[in-house]
Amino acid sequence: MISKKNGVLYIIPTPIGEIDNTSISKIAPETYEVIQSLSYFIVENIKTSRRYLRKLNPNFDIDNTSFFILNKHTKNSELPTFIAPCLNSNNVGILSEAGYPAIADPGNKIVSMAHKLNIQVFPLIGPSSILMALVSSGFCGQNFTFHGYLPKERRERIQKIKLLSSKNLKGSQIFMETPFRNNNLISDILENCSDEIQLCIASNISSKNEKIISQSIKIWKKTTYNFNKSPTIFIFAQ
Repeated sequence: MISKKNGVLYIIPTPIGEIDNTSISKIAPETYEVIQSLSYFIVENIKTSRRYLRKLNPNFDIDNTSFFILNKHTKNSELPTFIAPCLNSNNVGILSEAGYPAIADPGNKIVSMAHKLNIQVFPLIGPSSILMALVSSGFCGQNFTFHGYLPKERRERIQKIKLLSSKNLKGSQIFMETPFRNNNLISDILENCSDEIQLCIASNISSKNEKIISQSIKIWKKTTYNFNKSPTIFIFAQ
């Protein structure tokens, strides 16, 4: 049962792509109001989070705001400190670098801890590049799986590509890659997938350089592309 004495853990989405005046203007009023009320944030990167908060409000009181860093290097033993303000009736916000926290980042660990401590979890409305890519792909939205990042080691990556493009899998198979390895991934996909497999590449979603293309592997092999260093979502469909 949720304790009324505890604070709330707010899951706060951030704009996808460049944080500029256009993206800031799309933020829901509720999100803006919640952010202004918080003094505790769990973030991936303090510098970019501070810049985002100052973009929202140039007068945001950064000096009296506490930031806890949650990334792949954070130890599990540190997490209770991050959620502790909620146990003292303070609200805490968790911010991702882009889109929703807890998807393709370690934010889920804090959310899981909040549930165990009877702390209310409140997700705010905002963008998700994964869902935006899916609904823009033309592929099945009734049955889909998000697989996160593919393996870094090439042999393992190719094995994963073959698995995700297998005819035994039904529905849309969604995955991503570290941006500077995008072109290498695409090359591996084209070398190891059947021509009839459908591939959507959704790059720089919601930015001025957005590019979303769905076509067969056969056509991709004839397509000139360069997605190097661009945040990108990949989707397979049969």
